Amino acid sequence: MFDFNKATENVGGWLTEAEGLSLYNIAKKIKTGNVIVEVGSWKGKSTICLGNGSRDANKVKIFAVDPHIGSSEHQKMFGKVDTFEEFKQNINKAGVAEYVEPVRDTSENAAKNFNQKIEFAFIDGAHEYSFVKLDFNLWFSKVMNGGFLAFHDSWHFIGPNLATAIPLLTSSRIKNPRLVDTITYFEKVERNSFLNRLENIGFIIYRTLFGIRGFFRLKYQGSRVI
Repeated sequence: MFDFNKATENVGGWLTEAEGLSLYNIAKKIKTGNVIVEVGSWKGKSTICLGNGSRDANKVKIFAVDPHIGSSEHQKMFGKVDTFEEFKQNINKAGVAEYVEPVRDTSENAAKNFNQKIEFAFIDGAHEYSFVKLDFNLWFSKVMNGGFLAFHDSWHFIGPNLATAIPLLTSSRIKNPRLVDTITYFEKVERNSFLNRLENIGFIIYRTLFGIRGFFRLKYQGSRVI
């Protein structure tokens, strides 16, 4: 059984145990021959969860895309950063390096010539709306029908919130949304049904109410999830 706390001990990052377990479980379901793309690896916490899921099931490759200079938000918090060596050390220590293909580049550059069969894409890059929307547009088209996308920090940051809410409300190719703490998951399909669209609308209402409650909980606890 995957032990999130033990596997990610002393690895910097912002991921709850429930989120880590959900990434582990979805990585276990990816079929042989397909791949996972992670946009925004930071120091490898989420990568380790995905890597353990891959190792414990079909040994699929995880393409971990990150320039490793931090987002604008990270740079405001920490100043100039370079997380690449620490990222590599962490995935090596976790024993998942053989399943991870680090791509030290921007999401835009990485997507240009990417031609692997993506069954799952996890988006956790820069949180400004323009960047999250760009990540959505870059990778949604490359995920196979029946595959899944997930966006971290999807209700308490306006960028991921809007960049997922708009497609959920308007797209004919999204169904089965679900929320695990701050991660919004949904399935890409050839075409959804009218009932699927109603479910997507209901999910947005639920996530908004959940987010309002979560916002006040975080505010009064004096904590912050990134």
